[in-house]
Amino acid sequence: MAVRAEQRVDYLALDGEKSWVDFEVKVLWLVGVRGRFGSVHGMIKVDHFRSAATVEAQIDANVVSMRSKSHEEWVKSPEFFDAEHYPQILFVSDPIPLKRLQNGGEIEGTLTLRGISKPVRLNLIKPDCPGESADNCPVEAEGSIRRSDFGMSSRRGTLSDKVELSFSIATKPMNGSSAIP
Repeated sequence: MAVRAEQRVDYLALDGEKSWVDFEVKVLWLVGVRGRFGSVHGMIKVDHFRSAATVEAQIDANVVSMRSKSHEEWVKSPEFFDAEHYPQILFVSDPIPLKRLQNGGEIEGTLTLRGISKPVRLNLIKPDCPGESADNCPVEAEGSIRRSDFGMSSRRGTLSDKVELSFSIATKPMNGSSAIP
């Protein structure tokens, strides 16, 4: 029995070597302090029948790089990400129309940080990879969250509550990628 293309579900792994998440918070609302999470894993489920994809990204809060080691230790401390107690940051998207992955636009989902889950909205950036296959073209998104929404309320007099986020997600095929649900 032949499987119609519309019934096919593909699974793509997030390529941990090529994917990253940047964050920036303003000090005294002027100077940006930046960091990068360098360990991003998870998967994208592409449901061709529904013409939609869902993303699940796991970010290792212990793998962060910043301008100095003292900043890295500071953001991993209980004051911020509390990486010892909450080593994973999780983003799970709502279904994303496949056209939006090609054309850009808003995506919504749930971000779990420090054990607190909140809805977030990100702006998916239209891919700029002419002539490239989807395997070589990262999915990029950006948005912002409030530190206080996730229990990070220290240093309110010097640090902005708003944190800017930038995602660059590369994918690779998973074993057994095409299957009927």
